[in-house]
Amino acid sequence: MNYNSENRIYLASPHMSKEGYELEYIQEAFDTNWIAPLGANVDGFEKELAAKVGVKNAVALSSGTAAIHLGLKALGVGPGDYVFCQSLTFSATANPIRYEGAVPVFIDSDWTWNLCPKALEKAFEKYISLGKKPKAVIVVHLYGFSADLDPILDICKKYDVPLLEDAAESLGTYYKGKASGTFGDLGVYSFNGNKIITTSGGGMLVSDNEEYIKKAKFWATQARDPAPHYQHSELGYNYRLSNICAGIGRGQLKVLDERVRKKKYIYEYYKEALKDIEEIEMMPVQDYDEPNFWLSSVLLKNNNLKPLDIINALEEENIESRPIWKPMHLQPYYEKHDFITLKESKSVAEQIFQNGLCLPSDTKMTEKDLQRVAQVIKGLLVRVP
Repeated sequence: MNYNSENRIYLASPHMSKEGYELEYIQEAFDTNWIAPLGANVDGFEKELAAKVGVKNAVALSSGTAAIHLGLKALGVGPGDYVFCQSLTFSATANPIRYEGAVPVFIDSDWTWNLCPKALEKAFEKYISLGKKPKAVIVVHLYGFSADLDPILDICKKYDVPLLEDAAESLGTYYKGKASGTFGDLGVYSFNGNKIITTSGGGMLVSDNEEYIKKAKFWATQARDPAPHYQHSELGYNYRLSNICAGIGRGQLKVLDERVRKKKYIYEYYKEALKDIEEIEMMPVQDYDEPNFWLSSVLLKNNNLKPLDIINALEEENIESRPIWKPMHLQPYYEKHDFITLKESKSVAEQIFQNGLCLPSDTKMTEKDLQRVAQVIKGLLVRVP
């Protein structure tokens, strides 16, 4: 079968509301001439997002990466400090550690695919014994599936170290009934074009600590002092979200619950369609977790079949899929940094990377699209002994 470009199935692409909510807010920005990184949409987006997730304060920024950066700064991370960071994640989680001249220590996952609490405890024991207490811990809710936060929070509390939640992929995810991104001292969301809702590019830093958010907003607007002239006593950044992009975000926020329902439907479709294939295992949902199912991901248990085989087979049918994030401790830039694992041989993060892939999870997918994906995978597995 050959499909033309009009039949392309994407991994995850922007999906504007059919009601046109986004255009209403954008038109208002044009009508009032607020084409700037401030305005009613920025203020509204911050308040509406904070209310949606149940947190007191939020600042809209140009990206999730910027939000992580300013979150680390707010926690006092600086040159030479150590930051514990989940290894199985996208590089945007780790890079802001280096922006501040700090040193990342990467932590393995367990078979939830997220940060392993036992490995985290091991890291603390090692670095406390060396007199190198970390300045912060970063946990990631991978692909919209929540990490097990209670034991992680207990460990951070035990050692009196703050937690930053990278919830870039997990807006709409709930841990034991409470929104991901609201458990740590600070939380981060991303609105990149591939996320469950988008502002084209953008992010949000949230916290119940008002001072953290006030300081982040100050830094994000070039750290301009409250003076009658342009005065700067600290290093600043151009990190604020535009009023136009914030308008898109306000409209998208109205359909977040709808997008979560569709993502869940996609995950459950794959689970049912592939249930009889022993070589495939879906990313697991834990009892404590209500995921947003941002990306439906699978592990392959057939040594004769590699993720790239499925990725290539899908691409031949004009269907996009992706490998699992390559763990940070395996990346050329970070490979010399410490990595803490409970495994004596191959780490859990490495096994997931080598044997997993992300299936198309675009909320515009039709039943026919889902059937196409499942048929390609089934057909390939039938041919592999």
